[in-house]
Amino acid sequence: MLSGQSFMMFVVLLCTCAFAFLNGFRDASNSIAVAVRNRALTPTYAVLVAAFFTFVGTMASTSFGVYLVSAVELGVPDGIPGLALLLSGLLAGGAWGLFCWWRGLPISSTHALIAALAGASGASALLGNDGVHDAWRMLAGGVLLPLLFTPLFAFAASWVLVIPVTWLVRHSTASDVNGVSRAGQAVAACAVALGNGLQDGQRTGAMLTLALVTAGAAQPGAIMLGPQLLGAGCLAAGVLFGGWRIAHTLAYRLVNIDPLRGMVAQTVSAAMLFFGAMLIHLPISTTQAVTSSIVGAGTNQRFESVTWQQVNKVLRNWLATPLVCALLGGILYLAMHPLVS
Repeated sequence: MLSGQSFMMFVVLLCTCAFAFLNGFRDASNSIAVAVRNRALTPTYAVLVAAFFTFVGTMASTSFGVYLVSAVELGVPDGIPGLALLLSGLLAGGAWGLFCWWRGLPISSTHALIAALAGASGASALLGNDGVHDAWRMLAGGVLLPLLFTPLFAFAASWVLVIPVTWLVRHSTASDVNGVSRAGQAVAACAVALGNGLQDGQRTGAMLTLALVTAGAAQPGAIMLGPQLLGAGCLAAGVLFGGWRIAHTLAYRLVNIDPLRGMVAQTVSAAMLFFGAMLIHLPISTTQAVTSSIVGAGTNQRFESVTWQQVNKVLRNWLATPLVCALLGGILYLAMHPLVS
């Protein structure tokens, strides 16, 4: 018969797998939305290649030291109190992600999870218990800094890069430009999926490992192959099902974008994800990188192509995500505390 701690561990593992599936389900749109709209990829082929490269990126992510949710970084209390913290964060972040998907709004799953964990840690401290070690530093470095840096850089880089690219093709015919751009966009979409695996995939494996370490079923250390493989499978499975509500927002509601600018946007997004994973070791939100790049590239046109009302709506939800998830995480932990104390 399972002990209370073992049962709690399995619940946390199950919720982590569900969160990973939801993450892939929502983030599938980031790599394929504009590529499908511009007919660079068919919907079926798009989700297949996106799932494949997400899986590959997740398995390759163990080679890179991305700043992530890990057993070493978090310092979660051992036993049931620590598992309750993890469960509160997963449920709060997952609920907000599901709500935003239903409304067709792209938000960062990573930011939602980290903020929810920070909120649960704050609630634990309020009760006089141990929480996540350095939770507020984690919130600042894992959410607030990327939230400021990613959209601004992605928008500016895409807007600027459109200038030399359009200059290079100024003597080409529209059909030639569109044909080459669609091919480039297909490659860039695969690169974004690979970058998404490098970023989000590693955090999924780390959460699974962290649940095992917190429950005493594994020793702290490097991410193990088993949890990483399970996380990669859940993330890729979510991509296969594809969250088309968000894809519709990215492809049709935010900006009217041609294949050339779509290629530029996807290239900038992929470069940022690789840069964050391999060089600066910072969690870059795939959602924010792709969305901001699309808007940035689409803005650099002779005619007004951006629906700023929709863009502002997305921005408001990005800003609301840390606040809402921290609050939800804290409330869930307070509600759960009498049951696990």
